[in-house]
Amino acid sequence: MKTILARWAAPTPKFFKKIRTIGLAVGAIGTAILTAPISIPVAIGSIGGYLVTAGGVITAISQLTTSDENASSPSTKEDGK
Repeated sequence: MKTILARWAAPTPKFFKKIRTIGLAVGAIGTAILTAPISIPVAIGSIGGYLVTAGGVITAISQLTTSDENASSPSTKEDGK
């Protein structure tokens, strides 16, 4: 079992790097909505808050996902056939 700091520093699989980037984009869109210099309806402001939260959660979960080297490597044993 890895600690959170060890997981944070461990390499992230390629798929989760893409998911992390999507999470960052979702958070950035939510931030842009919340900080818009124009008056926006309350419903859209609420959506912006949800986007920021969802983007942060997606990014954090994706960053903490690591690959298990032992489980993902193919077996080197031959069946003898």
